[in-house]
Amino acid sequence: MDLLDTVLATASVEGTVAASLRAGDRWGLRLAEVPGAAFHAVTAGTALLTVEDSAPLRLMPGDAVLLPFGDSHVLASGPDVEVRDFDHVAAEQQIASGAEVVLGEGPASTRVICASYSVDPSANVNPFAGLPRLLHVSALEAPSALRSSLALVADELGAPGPGVRAVLDHVVNVVLIQMLRVWIQDPNHPVGPASWLRGLADPVTSSALGELHRDPARAWTVDDLARRVGVSKATLSRRFESEVGRPPGVYLTSWRMELAAQRLRRGTEPVAAVARAVGYRSEYAFNRAFARYHGAPPGRFRASARR
Repeated sequence: MDLLDTVLATASVEGTVAASLRAGDRWGLRLAEVPGAAFHAVTAGTALLTVEDSAPLRLMPGDAVLLPFGDSHVLASGPDVEVRDFDHVAAEQQIASGAEVVLGEGPASTRVICASYSVDPSANVNPFAGLPRLLHVSALEAPSALRSSLALVADELGAPGPGVRAVLDHVVNVVLIQMLRVWIQDPNHPVGPASWLRGLADPVTSSALGELHRDPARAWTVDDLARRVGVSKATLSRRFESEVGRPPGVYLTSWRMELAAQRLRRGTEPVAAVARAVGYRSEYAFNRAFARYHGAPPGRFRASARR
């Protein structure tokens, strides 16, 4: 499992298709802010996306957008149209029955897939940190794998069969990884705040992050990590601070705490075993570090997370 996989899994990122829109002329839909991320893909026709404090964006067939921080936004046929609020519950019921959300006037010429991504609220790691408020991948920029995934979602929605919900939710999780890959691999992407995701786009910090994630329980030193990466200690420290936003040792401690929290939420192993699994020989030292990071000792955290 690579770095992108581990962060998304540890934050328990889960995608779900929220609606399939079929629209004619003069339509508008207001989508409220959500606690995770929002996603849209236009499979036919066009739509105008408006996010507060940003210029409207015309989405063309094959375009996909991710709003990593779940900002409220409007999808519409164009400016100056009547806008109605999106009903999440009704849309989910329609997907389950194979129906679509029908909007506008006249024959339907536009189809839009809407999805959302939730993050475990007990996880402190932000899987979308460092991304712009809006990530837009046009049909011309989309790799073939992303286009294939979106086509599969459209096919499933067009002719839903048994297990359609499981298929859709699985594929939109794949779509998220493909969208993040596009951003990471684009040398001209906007530079956001320092974060693990920004670190993935830099060859030195990406290599260092990979080493830490492959063996988080190791007693790493900056010297040891720098030798593995093939740069000087000073270079590694400087690049890690500028791209990831904190020193390697601080990042490693926070990642160990996230891994420990995941094991406590999902497993039944004793706290001492969790401590050893993330590199702590002393359960007392682990308890102190965990409580400082998560605001509660491991036992109380486990009980609260399960409630």
